[in-house]
Amino acid sequence: MKVVLKKDFKGLGKMGEIVTVSDGYARNFLFPKGIAGTADAKAENELKNQISSKAYRDKVEREEAEALKAKLEGMAVHVKAAAGAEDGKIYGSVTNAHVSELLESQCGVKIDKRKIELESVKNFGTYTASVKLYAGISAKLKVIVEA
Repeated sequence: MKVVLKKDFKGLGKMGEIVTVSDGYARNFLFPKGIAGTADAKAENELKNQISSKAYRDKVEREEAEALKAKLEGMAVHVKAAAGAEDGKIYGSVTNAHVSELLESQCGVKIDKRKIELESVKNFGTYTASVKLYAGISAKLKVIVEA
């Protein structure tokens, strides 16, 4: 009997796959536990639609990430910080949360702080931040810390 898996199940396959199992195993174990459903034409059609919609969503998200990468690549974020001494050390540090807020206010681009990778910034100068936009797509932007 052909069944469509509703959940990942060790030994059978991943969610959405169509697998062949014995009739008794399907009726007595998989169906009552909600692990699988019958693989009729309707279920197969829904599975194809889900796969095609996921592929389309991935394509759109990748294109948006590429466009955002092109926008961010040459960008620089200016951070104003107070310093205590003449040696160039600032009070506290500049974090990825600061960079995220400044990107939104200065450039109009909203990016989650968890997607920004920035080394420890405790002095004045120019630093490079990496922004993860999508799987395999990241952009580099400059962070300029000024007095």
